[in-house]
Amino acid sequence: MPPPSHHGPPPVRHQQPYYRSYSSSSSASLKGCCCCLFLLLAFLALVVLAVVLIVILAVKPKKPQFDLQQVAVMNMGITSPDNPNPSVMDPTTASLSFTIRLLFTAGNPNKVGIRYGESSFMVMYKGLPLGTATVPGFYQDAHSTRNVEATIAVDRVNLMQGNAADLVKEASLNDRVELTVKGDVSAKIRVMNFDSPGVQVSVNCGIGISPRKQALIYKQCGFDGLTV
Repeated sequence: MPPPSHHGPPPVRHQQPYYRSYSSSSSASLKGCCCCLFLLLAFLALVVLAVVLIVILAVKPKKPQFDLQQVAVMNMGITSPDNPNPSVMDPTTASLSFTIRLLFTAGNPNKVGIRYGESSFMVMYKGLPLGTATVPGFYQDAHSTRNVEATIAVDRVNLMQGNAADLVKEASLNDRVELTVKGDVSAKIRVMNFDSPGVQVSVNCGIGISPRKQALIYKQCGFDGLTV
């Protein structure tokens, strides 16, 4: 008799499921969809930008016109905590207070509206800063003119500070004070609910005012703007 065989049945080989292959193909498909969506959004953004630029070039936007029309000095007075009599005041403790009212005219020569940002204007006397006025942002329609008012409260400027004493002498003896008004006006052209790149107009005015009459004697303004 042949010797008994000790070999058992052949081992059963279990096939691995194809989870990895399915997962990798699903990830690649998802990446492809995201890439296509990104390219589509980028293309639409470029189309919208091109349309806006074409419209801007068609309307030929111009920089806004911002002009200083009136200046008034009100409630000018000298006070001292030690002696209320102006004739015997100590200049080391005396201080000057008054209010400056600026009236600008904003003109929009464009066929579309203009959206202004917040603007600030500084008033100086011979390099001495007297105060700053802030004008809130606003929207202006096409082919329109609008008055913009700014008020600066100059509160207790010490007469020993800089040229404050000279300011008092000019105001009391000559009824004439020369000031400088500086500021930047930022604006954007509004086209089809889209804002153009910013346009900035720099205002630099040398003015002469009469404190008694609260009137503007003369002005010499320079305006430097950036075109769109």
